[in-house]
Amino acid sequence: MFEMFKKILNRILIPQQIHTLREMRKLCYKYLYTHDLAKQAMVFNSDKWDSHRYISHYVEHFHKLRDRKLRILEIGAGGYRDSYSGGNSLRMWKGCFSKSMIYSIDIYNKESLQEKRIKIFQGSQADEIFLKDIGNQIGPLDIIIDDGSHIVSHVLASFKTLFPFLKDGGIYVIEDTQTSYWPSFGGNSEGLNNFSTSMDFFKSLADGLNYQEFLRPNYTPSYFDKHVIAVYFYHNIIFIYKGQNNEGSNMVENGKFTWYPF
Repeated sequence: MFEMFKKILNRILIPQQIHTLREMRKLCYKYLYTHDLAKQAMVFNSDKWDSHRYISHYVEHFHKLRDRKLRILEIGAGGYRDSYSGGNSLRMWKGCFSKSMIYSIDIYNKESLQEKRIKIFQGSQADEIFLKDIGNQIGPLDIIIDDGSHIVSHVLASFKTLFPFLKDGGIYVIEDTQTSYWPSFGGNSEGLNNFSTSMDFFKSLADGLNYQEFLRPNYTPSYFDKHVIAVYFYHNIIFIYKGQNNEGSNMVENGKFTWYPF
């Protein structure tokens, strides 16, 4: 019945009228499904819900934040070289986080995609000076999402530069981590613990969570050791939580072992 109705409309309406109806439908869905991230992804045609299957993870980690006034940065506006294409995920975040400001950076000029509560900067995610300038302008941030080039060196450069601009309690997300295993993106599928890829680096953060248990007297904790409090690994996506990792050791008290593994 619905398909028949569409055919009738296509016969009696001019293209401009059909376009107007589609835009009205989008607006209706937008307000009907405010805060429903899966529906927002479908309405704005974000690839995070179908081909990548990330939405369920985003819902799990973001649902408690949706009513807050946040500053969200997504690396990569989408649409590649076409200045008028992309912005799907940015509009999805805007629809779900109705009180938040959405920022993005892209290597190409995407000013045409800007709208109320969406601002896009042009520059490279591997440019430390550019990233620090943006961080100083719009930070501190509550959420950072890397959906940029997915090149290993770019992913690591962005994380190491932008993570300090994240608030305590903030979340840093890295999408499409499969490229860590692909040589064309600077990855490697052979030596999985040689610390040359993005996954190698992010796996090391799990050890850093427990740096206070290291039996290495001269070990100096890194910034990430002291400020990463949780790491969630899923298929092709990682969620990293920031905070103060200073709970202390469970192994030693007053120079004596208080717990034994045997």
